[in-house]
Amino acid sequence: MSKSIDLESNCPMNLTINILSGKWKIAILWHLSRGTIRFNELQRLLTNITQKTLTMQLRELERDGIIYREVYPESPPRVEYGLTSIGESMTPILSAMCDWGKGYKKLINEDNSVSLL
Repeated sequence: MSKSIDLESNCPMNLTINILSGKWKIAILWHLSRGTIRFNELQRLLTNITQKTLTMQLRELERDGIIYREVYPESPPRVEYGLTSIGESMTPILSAMCDWGKGYKKLINEDNSVSLL
């Protein structure tokens, strides 16, 4: 079931979290930041995602104006997904998240432990 976005929220962070919530959405956007991708290719890149879940996540991102879906009138039909200009505006954020993850992994590997204090 598709959730609706609360555009009346006074908190921009809550709006952002609401749009990006979902186990696979950020990973989908990361792959699409490299260019348009067909459904099956995206499913191969996202190991362990079901067809149903991928379809749902893509529909929500399309509904929210983050990605677009282009259907080519061919036989068999070819469908590609890409980032809209709104989605492209997230590319620096996704890159920063990737950089943070690399730094975090490096720190953990050096320390062999995580201190919560």
